[in-house]
Amino acid sequence: MPSFNTAVSRAALMLCGGLLAAACATSATAPPKEALPPPLPKDAVLPEIPQDIPPAPAPANQAALPHVVLMSMGGTIASRASTRLNITNYGGKEVQRVDPQDWVHDLPELGNIARVTTEDFRPPVDRPSGPETFEDLEMVAKRLNQLAQDPTVDGVVVTHGTNTMTEVAYYMDLVVKTHKPIVFVGSQRPWTGLSGDGPLNLYNAVRVAASKDAWDKGVLHCMNQNINAARDVMKTSAYRVQTFRGPDAGALGFADPDKVVFYREPVRRHTYQSEFAGFDYTSVPAVEVAYGYEEAPGYLIDAMVEHGAKGIVIDGTGAGSATTSQTEAIKRAQAKGVVFVMTTRTRSGRVQDTPRRRESHIVAGDDLQPEKARLLLQLALTKTTDLNEIKRIFDEY
Repeated sequence: MPSFNTAVSRAALMLCGGLLAAACATSATAPPKEALPPPLPKDAVLPEIPQDIPPAPAPANQAALPHVVLMSMGGTIASRASTRLNITNYGGKEVQRVDPQDWVHDLPELGNIARVTTEDFRPPVDRPSGPETFEDLEMVAKRLNQLAQDPTVDGVVVTHGTNTMTEVAYYMDLVVKTHKPIVFVGSQRPWTGLSGDGPLNLYNAVRVAASKDAWDKGVLHCMNQNINAARDVMKTSAYRVQTFRGPDAGALGFADPDKVVFYREPVRRHTYQSEFAGFDYTSVPAVEVAYGYEEAPGYLIDAMVEHGAKGIVIDGTGAGSATTSQTEAIKRAQAKGVVFVMTTRTRSGRVQDTPRRRESHIVAGDDLQPEKARLLLQLALTKTTDLNEIKRIFDEY
């Protein structure tokens, strides 16, 4: 009688034989495998893999493209650095600035979306009076008003340093009479910086200025793909590229890769609706800003009045409050005809026109940032010192 081990061995051999027969039958009936393609020669050129959003081809008729004027007021976007990793300590007299025509040369893609011409309004590097003055602003405003009347111009892009860009843009929003888009743009990193934000910001700003959808929306600000109204936008971070935001109102739209889109429009008066637009201002009344904080003294307000201030913006605490010392100084200044506007240092929320504020004869600055309230008060004082009229202006702008 066979042993247990012998029986197991015979069973295993029978099982293997069955599996081998099944495999042979399967291979006999399976379709033959396709032959592999021959290897490519070493000098073969592979087809380009298409991107998600292919770049728009350059139109055959360049003259049919919108005409966008690219105006330089300087800024980080017009700066070079000693190395690509230097993104904070750039510029200076020893480093050549980026000229407007350099942007056009470095961004040939602009030729696909607009006919771009350049103008240079940068102040001289070594001017003793400093980098920018009111005279510079007025010179740019005058030129923008001229371009607004030029039928061959469809839009304007203005570069500027990000430190004071939003208030300069708001000034143009008040004094330039135009239906055409004026788009302010800058960068947080120099043109030569590694992963610089300048090239895409500038490209998108030209796209916005060339868009018919951007007309009648006042002066715009476009950075980091966000399109904001000049009135609402503010800088919220010293170095981060996502710095510009509208704290309460939010963005008007976006310069997305496929198209420029808008979701809302400004409702406050601007550009072609502004009673201050289209005029040349050789000077404006002096207006200063006093900051509110714990135990803020009133003598700073006294000093402002002594030095000729015709108006003062109090950037108050909370919903717009001044200290006791500041309040006493405000009364002294009001007796001399100085006009006061209240904003809030919270940078979000409105300063309301409460009964107590009306009793104190202080104009509510709504949700304007103090530097912008200063500009609006300066222009208002060129027309009137009547508090009711100034209140109307702050309600409408």
